Amino acid sequence: MKDIEPITQNTSGKKHFLYQLIEQGEGTQLDFKFEISDSIKIARSLAAFANTIGGKLLVGVKDNGSIAGVRSDEEFYMVQAAAEMYSKPKIKFEAKSWKINGKIVLEIDIPKSKIIPHLALDDQKKWKAWIRVNDQNILADDVMHEIWKLSKQKEGIYLSYKHGERSLLHFLDKNDSITLNHYCKIALIGESEAVKILGRLIHLKIIGYKNSEAGTLYSINKSFDLGNYDRRS
Repeated sequence: MKDIEPITQNTSGKKHFLYQLIEQGEGTQLDFKFEISDSIKIARSLAAFANTIGGKLLVGVKDNGSIAGVRSDEEFYMVQAAAEMYSKPKIKFEAKSWKINGKIVLEIDIPKSKIIPHLALDDQKKWKAWIRVNDQNILADDVMHEIWKLSKQKEGIYLSYKHGERSLLHFLDKNDSITLNHYCKIALIGESEAVKILGRLIHLKIIGYKNSEAGTLYSINKSFDLGNYDRRS
């Protein structure tokens, strides 16, 4: 990628769109970085955005939203190294450099990838998949990996309605949500089998999921009619 020249803040009196972004605060699609000193760690943010729904990285912005500016072009090259050397497969991104009140902010735009999952190194130097949850990058769990695997499968997905599926759906018919561990306990099945069942049900849009830093909760989709499904089974 070629070097990028700074774009000067407009003088029309309108608030610069970067200020509008910063006012939203960090979240699922936005991350602030005061500086970049480690390409390996920044690769996790790039991978998490690419594996989830895409997002923006603003370099030269403090956690409290104040603009500090980047120190040099080295920040861009560290992002480039993160995307190309410390991510598997490589992550595509677009970069713009904005000059605001004499300070440079580097805007890195990472689209949702079509070739997920992208991997980045953890603290033990092992390649892992990351996802974005609120303003954090967390490791993708086994169910997420199963969902990704099924999304690449060309043939149709066959769903049986045995004890494991029946236990889960009837529990969710009476309760708002369930964790993987709780599901294993009520169904008396191993984690590997539970992961496969959850993956298939999510792929078929029978149940949904909500990730959080504390773990993932699974719930039945409102459009799914369990009574009708029971009658057909």
